[in-house]
Amino acid sequence: MTRRYFGTDGIRGTVGQSPITPDFVLRLGHAVGQVLRRGEKRPTVLIGKDTRISGYMLESALEAGFASAGVDVLLTGPLPTPGVAYLTRALRLDLGVVISASHNPYGDNGIKFFSARGEKLPDEWEQQVEAALEEAPCWTDSLGLGRARRIEDARGRYIEFCKSTFGANLSLKGLKLVVDGAHGAAYQVAPRVFHELGAEVVSIGCSPDGLNINDGVGATHPDALVDAVRAHNAHYGVALDGDADRLQLVDASGRLFNGDELLYVMVADRLAQGETVRGAVGTLMTNMAVELALQERGVEFVRAKVGDRYVLEELVNRGWQLGGEGSGHLIALDRHTTGDGIVSALQVLQAVVRSGRSLASWLDGVTLFPQTLINVRLKPGQDWRASAALSAEHEAVKARLAGRGRVLIRPSGTEPLLRVMVEAQDDALAQSCAQALANAVQA
Repeated sequence: MTRRYFGTDGIRGTVGQSPITPDFVLRLGHAVGQVLRRGEKRPTVLIGKDTRISGYMLESALEAGFASAGVDVLLTGPLPTPGVAYLTRALRLDLGVVISASHNPYGDNGIKFFSARGEKLPDEWEQQVEAALEEAPCWTDSLGLGRARRIEDARGRYIEFCKSTFGANLSLKGLKLVVDGAHGAAYQVAPRVFHELGAEVVSIGCSPDGLNINDGVGATHPDALVDAVRAHNAHYGVALDGDADRLQLVDASGRLFNGDELLYVMVADRLAQGETVRGAVGTLMTNMAVELALQERGVEFVRAKVGDRYVLEELVNRGWQLGGEGSGHLIALDRHTTGDGIVSALQVLQAVVRSGRSLASWLDGVTLFPQTLINVRLKPGQDWRASAALSAEHEAVKARLAGRGRVLIRPSGTEPLLRVMVEAQDDALAQSCAQALANAVQA
């Protein structure tokens, strides 16, 4: 069944345009409620959100939709996406719902769901919801309506959970940190977590007004963090995105560490503690230098499709713990059931504190390969997979790279573009190979 509304991470779009309208969201809540009511007990769901002005409208519509299907609702107010996942599991609820468009600007919003175990739900569940949306609603009478109430201590519970993932015998005392909340869901939570673990905290991006989420701050705009770290003479800077499941880290020199590098540090720290790390999961876009560095340490590396849900699926299937994306979605399944920017930052800072080494020193000898990405516009009806010229050039490029790089060719999911990426130890080689492939597509 082709999904009409669900994308790779829930339902997302521009507010006021289908499907992010109050009437659809009410029907969505009702449809999800109908799916949940197929069980024997009366379901209870948790709804959290980020700081977008549209969150109030969508929260009310979802609440009404669930109530109309006989589903009880708990409301947290602004709370990071991984906080909703945690509380859903901790409170033994039936479903967690997050109203957020993550790193998108305030004019967008979206809705995503977590299972009772705090995990992202499979495609099959989303297909059941889409099928229920096509059915006539079954409105509940007054006696069967769901009830709603707010959880007053949601933030406090989640703060304590985050702190519990940091070594019990460790402290952040002596570290000065800049924490950038992207004017998003973690604006109250993140500074408190790091402060209560002992750090001196300078907060930026922690004054939301409903319209400024991700606006020039946060993980997708790290320049603000780099400037603040230098201005305040901080040791490190931590930047989250709008719903706080993504992380970027900066050191005192202004060096920005991406998710690929941070994944390596998380693995290396486990190895330094004498733990066995059988493998780690990245994506098709993970830098080859990290793959080779992990393999040199005896850690198997596997690539999943781009998207943290696919990284998570691969980890679960293999029984591994650590995975992530260069964008900063990092997963430590022995700490949380989903990607968590705050928890991931704590795992990296834990390595720094425990070893007494700088973050940069953990990456000595791991130099990211230069990547060249060219977007090639496809002609209407062009079948690039059948191109003999592209196939021949692809083989020629692989021979030129000779194990010193790799090629990734994939179509855009939203535009008539073919994305040609070449990664090599030598920047000039990566550029020339990428251009040769792009020329072959256009031949």
